Amino acid sequence: MSKKYGPLMLLHFGNVPTLIVSSADAAREIMKTHDVIFADRPDSSVSRRLLYDMKDLSVAPYGEYWRQLKSIFVLQLLSNKRVQSFHAIRDEETALMMEKIKESCLSSSPLNMSDLFTAITNDVVCRSAFGRKYRDGATGEKFLQLITEFLGLLGTISVGEFIPWLAWINRVNGFDARVDFVAKELDEFLEGVIQEHWDMENSSGKDESKENFVDILLKIYKDNTTGVSIDRDGIKAIILDVFAAGTDTTSTVLEWAMTELLRHPIVMKKLQNEVRGVLNGNHDITDADLEKMHYLKAVVKETLRFHTPIPLLVPREAREDVKVMGYDIAAGTMVMTNAWAIGQDPLYWKEPQKFQPERFLNSSIDFKGLDFQLIPFGAGRRGCPGISFAMATNELVLANIVQKFDWELPNGAKGEDLDMSERPGVSIHRKVPLFAVATQCYL
Repeated sequence: MSKKYGPLMLLHFGNVPTLIVSSADAAREIMKTHDVIFADRPDSSVSRRLLYDMKDLSVAPYGEYWRQLKSIFVLQLLSNKRVQSFHAIRDEETALMMEKIKESCLSSSPLNMSDLFTAITNDVVCRSAFGRKYRDGATGEKFLQLITEFLGLLGTISVGEFIPWLAWINRVNGFDARVDFVAKELDEFLEGVIQEHWDMENSSGKDESKENFVDILLKIYKDNTTGVSIDRDGIKAIILDVFAAGTDTTSTVLEWAMTELLRHPIVMKKLQNEVRGVLNGNHDITDADLEKMHYLKAVVKETLRFHTPIPLLVPREAREDVKVMGYDIAAGTMVMTNAWAIGQDPLYWKEPQKFQPERFLNSSIDFKGLDFQLIPFGAGRRGCPGISFAMATNELVLANIVQKFDWELPNGAKGEDLDMSERPGVSIHRKVPLFAVATQCYL
């Protein structure tokens, strides 16, 4: 539609005027020129029930509370120093994943890469957030199932949000009941985690070098001298934010990156040569090594462009009347930015339908919100603060799996045989799991 009607389209979804943004120039107007005016989020009954009356960073209304949350994320939870402090967690979980892949080599069994990537991202986020994993046993399985449902509900379009007189449909079809059930179950789980950390800290103290997100948030909760205040519900909402952004989108990027590497053997070989050349068989991969892997970074960038994990960025809302590119936009208009369409725009990208990491090798374009032709994480005040946290896992995992193993599709299949269908949701996963066969590379 954007090709026919242009980079700005005003649609009406029921009672809600909605501006669809589909070009880098238009996105710059929204997220830079008029960033403050478009810094709000649309109200949502689903978000209110799942995220403690919108007490999280992602959908909280723009204002003083949101600014306090942003400072917590930027200065406390996701600072470069904090992300670096979790390097041991990333290293340990990556090593465990390498062992699983190594075991599969003995029988040449196909590996479900989709499950593998989901597992490692969940484990890294769990340990960073809680200080332990919640995957095994009844409690762990229940928690992961609840997170999956939580993400699915957030990604579901609720008719009642746009057409209030049809809100009864959500009651009849069980959607409202499901939202309330998941909210209640998650609250009970998170309350238990918070209480466990509270009791441990009061009884024995905590090594600050091993603090996790819950520890940090409880310290802020107890300390009234920082100028930032959150309650227990705020802590829970923030933790759910971390899982929504840190698990689903990260595993999506890994899944699609591996898909494209298997579809493009030349790209795979170039990446393997770079990673193995930097390491020269001497040691495990460090952050310093990753900084030298320019083709790896190009592969990640091209994956973010080609398979934008969240094609339609989290909606914004106009706080007041404003003129954008000559058009009058009324206060209360919802704004949806099509980051995928921008990444496919031939005005900015040569042959955008082709997966070509080389396009980034001699380019300064990055995904951190300054280059509006590539905004998978948004930009401006509402841009994602967790980019470095996500990229630390993505780069480390990809570098390890191509360094230590050679890969092929099962049963001699070719790259062009891969089913590339997508499964809709908060982020866009493959519709069918990705399977691959690993052969250990003895360096």
